[in-house]
Amino acid sequence: MGSRIDDEDDNTVVGGPPLPVKRKGLKKSDRIDESCDSSSTHPKKGVSLHAFSKTADYALEERPFFVPVGKDGIIAALERIDKQLRDSGRTGLLSNKVPVSWTGREVAPGFLGLIKHGGLPKILTKPGRYPGFPLRNWWARQWCGTQGLSDTAIQFQGLTVVQVSQNQAAVISDPQNRIFVVKNSGFVAYAIDGTYDVLAIVDQTHLSTSIKDTVTGATLGSIAEIKMRSRVALGKEQEYVAALFLNIPANNCAILQRGDDLELLPAGQHYITNPNVTLRGLFTLGENQLEMPTKDIFTRDQVPVGLRIYLKWQLIEPLKLTTHGYNTPYDALRDKTQSILTQIVAHLDYSSMVKQRSLGPDNLEDGTDPSSAFLDALRTRAMDEMHEAALEYGIILKDLAVIDRQFKGEIASTMDKLTTRALQAQVEAANVDRENSNKVKQEEGALAVARIKAQSRNTQADSEAYSVIAAAKAQAERTRIEALAEAEATRLTAEADAQAISVRAAADTKVTDQFARGMEMRRVEVTRVQAFGNKTVFVPTDGTGVQMGNAMAVGMAAGMGNGLGA
Repeated sequence: MGSRIDDEDDNTVVGGPPLPVKRKGLKKSDRIDESCDSSSTHPKKGVSLHAFSKTADYALEERPFFVPVGKDGIIAALERIDKQLRDSGRTGLLSNKVPVSWTGREVAPGFLGLIKHGGLPKILTKPGRYPGFPLRNWWARQWCGTQGLSDTAIQFQGLTVVQVSQNQAAVISDPQNRIFVVKNSGFVAYAIDGTYDVLAIVDQTHLSTSIKDTVTGATLGSIAEIKMRSRVALGKEQEYVAALFLNIPANNCAILQRGDDLELLPAGQHYITNPNVTLRGLFTLGENQLEMPTKDIFTRDQVPVGLRIYLKWQLIEPLKLTTHGYNTPYDALRDKTQSILTQIVAHLDYSSMVKQRSLGPDNLEDGTDPSSAFLDALRTRAMDEMHEAALEYGIILKDLAVIDRQFKGEIASTMDKLTTRALQAQVEAANVDRENSNKVKQEEGALAVARIKAQSRNTQADSEAYSVIAAAKAQAERTRIEALAEAEATRLTAEADAQAISVRAAADTKVTDQFARGMEMRRVEVTRVQAFGNKTVFVPTDGTGVQMGNAMAVGMAAGMGNGLGA
C-alpha cells in the first residue's frame, strides 16, 4: 500500500499498483507513524513514504484535453482546452457569439452560458445578453441555461468542470474507469472517448459512518464508502466500492491490509482507491478499562466458580495485535485471562476462595486469611503472566482485579441459603442496633434539653442578682452623692454666714460714734424681741446676774431633791 503525504492538506493517498515489497517482520521502524515525515516530502512531486505499494495518482497523468484549474480560474482553463481542441482539428469549445445589452438570453457575471450545438457543447463566458437572431446564429443550436463559475461540479455534453474547497474531495472516474481524487483544486476536462463521471463530493471531516469500539463504546473514527455503478452483461447495473475515505481522530490509528501484509495508518484524513488494499480495523491508542465475566472455572475439588474481573489496558502496537488475528484488544485479553485464571483456580480448593469475594486495595495485605493463597496467586502469578502475555499482542496491562466470584451448582444454592440467613440476621441486628441507637439518642436529647434549661435558669438568676447588686450600688452611690452635696451645701452656707458675720462685725468695729452704737444695740434688741416674742425674759449670760442665776438654780435643785427624798 502506498501513501503520499500532501503538505498542503496533510492527507494520505492510498492507491495504484502494488510493489513487490514484503513486510514480514513488521518492525517498529517500518510503521507509518515513525517513517511519515512531511518535512522530507516534496509538496509537488508526491514522493512515496511507504514500502507497502507505490502511489499512482491518476490525476497527475498527462491526459488529452485535461487542464487543472490554476490561479487564473476556470475561464482560463476553458480557453486552454478550446485551443487544444482547435489545434487538433476539432470543433472549439468556446462560442464566438458576442453579447449585447438590449435583448436575448442573459448570462450574468460569474456564470457560464451552455449551448448544445449538434450534440457538442458550446460555452458562453462573457456576461451579457445573446439575441435569438439572426436565425443562422441559432441553427442546430439549443439554449441549455447557465451554470455558476463557482459550482463544485459541472457536467455538460462531455465537458466536466470540478473545483473543490479545502474540506472537500471529489471522487472522479475517468473514461477508462480509473478512479482518482481531487482535493484543494479542480480541473476542466473534455472527454472524446467515454466520460469523466463525478461519483461523489465528500466532506472529509463529516463522513457518513461512525466506527465505535463494540466493547468499550469509544469512537474510533469515521469512514465513507464511495460506490460506482457499472453496467455488466445484459445491461444489468452493479455497484462496487470505488474509494474509501477515513477520518481518524487524534491518538487513534487504522490498520490496512493487502494480502498477508499489514500497514499502520496514523490519525488524520485519508482515502484509499487501491482495490487491493482493505481496511482491517480502527484502534485507539489511549487507555481503556472494562469489567468482564469469565467462563465457569472448576476448583481442585470440582466446585464451579465464575469470576468477574476488572481490566485496564493500553494498546501501543496495533500491528502485533492484528498479526495474531485479533480485531480488538479485548478479544486477546479475554482469551488469555480466561486461560491464566483457569490454571490458577484449578490448583486452589473451594475453602481457599469461599471467604474472599474480591481482590482490591483493602485486602491485599491480609496474610492470615485462609483465602490468601487465592489472593497471592492473583497478585503475583496472574498479573505477571498477563503482563507478559499482553506485551506479545502489543498491549500494556495496567491493572487486573477480581471484583466478585460466584459459585455454581449445589454449592451455589447452599451458599445462597446461608447468605440469605446471614442477611436476615444482619437486618435484625441492624434493626436492634437502630432501636437502641434511637433510644440512646432520645436520652441524649432529653439530657441536652435539661442541660440547656439549667444553663438558662442559671443565666437568668445571674442576671437578676446582677440587677439587684447594680441597683443597690446605684442607690448607695446616690445616697453618698446626696450626703456629699448636703454637707457641701451646709459648709458653704456656714462659710457664707460666717463671712457675713465677719463682714458685719468688721462693719460694726468701724462705727466709733457712741450714739450710733447705742442705736445699733437697740435695733438688735428689737430684732430679738420680734424673733422670740414680747413675753420672753432674757437672762443675762455674764456678770453678777449670771452668778446669781447659777446660785438660784442650784438652790432650787437642792430643794427639789430634798423634797423628793422625804
